[in-house]
Amino acid sequence: MNHPACIYGPPEMLFKRKKAAEQERKHIEVVAAIICQDHCVLATQRGYGKWRGWWEFPGGKVQEGESREQALVRELKEEMDAAIHIDRYHSTVDYDYPDFHLTMHCYLCHLIDGHYRLNEHLDARWLTANTITTLQWLPADRELVETLAKEIDF
Repeated sequence: MNHPACIYGPPEMLFKRKKAAEQERKHIEVVAAIICQDHCVLATQRGYGKWRGWWEFPGGKVQEGESREQALVRELKEEMDAAIHIDRYHSTVDYDYPDFHLTMHCYLCHLIDGHYRLNEHLDARWLTANTITTLQWLPADRELVETLAKEIDF
């Protein structure tokens, strides 16, 4: 019979262990593009990993030495062969996944020439205020989606 692991000791020691574990937790910083066109926003469906099939705003990790804006332009070029113009910063989302803490910086953008090609995603959809909440969004994106559903009138 398997029993869950138990840790014994005085409360001070347990508190220190918990704090140390929290500090060791992996932190990932990413950028996301809220691509707007004709009162719609573009959502992409992940094509890889644990969250394959879930919906997200396109973007990715910020690499050492690059600004958030540079990272966003690079990621959209790599993932979607898309040239974007960053209109303005929108918000930052912090979310605790079981394995890591995510900080996602979100920017309102538009496609420069209106074209993109999916290199890493399964699908993409233009969504309105009425349809944006109908998809299975990644947990970190859900709060942003709720906000955008009230704001879409770009």
